[in-house]
Amino acid sequence: MAKLDGNLWQYNFAKIVILDVSDDYELMRDPLPNCCYPVIAEMWVPRYKLPNLLPLTDLVDGYLYDWHQSGPNQSDPWMVGMVRSALAESLLSSEYGIAH
Repeated sequence: MAKLDGNLWQYNFAKIVILDVSDDYELMRDPLPNCCYPVIAEMWVPRYKLPNLLPLTDLVDGYLYDWHQSGPNQSDPWMVGMVRSALAESLLSSEYGIAH
């Protein structure tokens, strides 16, 4: 009888860590290292869905997609930066005179 060793789910699922990068826009500063941002959510998704999932704006209610980055290893989590939608709308309306 064949025996499977290891955790095969690690190759079929990807961990996504969603970060709040709103302060970069609010304070108009350069991006920080990923470890400096607050984590909004963490989720596991089937790896085959990643190309269709990112970039999407509806991962977390009240946030808009900004960027994503994979780790150097396949087992590392994907980092996704998101901005508070209220802040984005505020910045757009003040900069371009767009009313929402």
